[in-house]
Amino acid sequence: MIATLNALVDLVESDHAAELDVDAFAHAHGTTEYHLRRMFSALAGMPLSEYVRRRRMTLAGAELASGAGNLLDVAVRHGYGSTEAFGRAFRAVHGIGPADARRDGGPLRTQPTLRFRLSVEGSTRMDVTIVHQPAFVLTGHAVEVPLIHQGVNPHIQAHIAALPAEEHQRLKALGDAEPAGILAVTAGIDPDAPEGSMLTYLHGVALSASTPVPDDLDAMSVEEGAWAVFAARGPFPQTLQDLWAATATEWFPSNPWRLRPGPSIVRYLEFSGDFASCELWLPVEHA
Repeated sequence: MIATLNALVDLVESDHAAELDVDAFAHAHGTTEYHLRRMFSALAGMPLSEYVRRRRMTLAGAELASGAGNLLDVAVRHGYGSTEAFGRAFRAVHGIGPADARRDGGPLRTQPTLRFRLSVEGSTRMDVTIVHQPAFVLTGHAVEVPLIHQGVNPHIQAHIAALPAEEHQRLKALGDAEPAGILAVTAGIDPDAPEGSMLTYLHGVALSASTPVPDDLDAMSVEEGAWAVFAARGPFPQTLQDLWAATATEWFPSNPWRLRPGPSIVRYLEFSGDFASCELWLPVEHA
């Protein structure tokens, strides 16, 4: 995977005007676009689309500051069909317009070319079990919240706090499938989505596919398939967030599995506010 990600970076550098066919690239390298975008985002700290835009605007800014070509020529060389679209992208990256960059020479922001490397230390212990699950249903109370990578998500906190204690007990009694217990489910997020993008968070339980879902609860169906179950124990939320990062930096590059589309599930075995023992369930397929 590390070699594939570096080849993808090389593809971005090879033609700054071309539309990237990430799906074809992924298949040529024996993986999927979904997994490739998820791994790129996790390791680079930004979606692939954002990296492409930053690199193109870095090079475009250098051209404008040197006085090379007119605005339309520069825009076309970097994949934009109009100066208006180019101007919006340029301003989003640099904070100034193309004309300002040409006149004043900056200030301009630089996105260096990425290079991925695999750490071989195995610094994070990974307790992982691969399980095969029949189709099941996740049901509970869902809400749309923004994606936040670091720290506690206050929108999720507020959603959970608004549920009365008796509703938690009702959900626990309702669940009849694995993963058992109260679950924190995230779904509906694009693999290339930047922080702040909206996702669906569901606070609920798992039901067997044949169990009726109460009319007052939200539900999402989950297909049969394999899951990688990662166990974690420690300070909350840091331990869980470190585990998320380690799956991308250490486990997936070292194992013949890749992510497949589906929800991500956190099962809490023990929780005291600032400490948690939990399992992270990720849908996977053999690479």
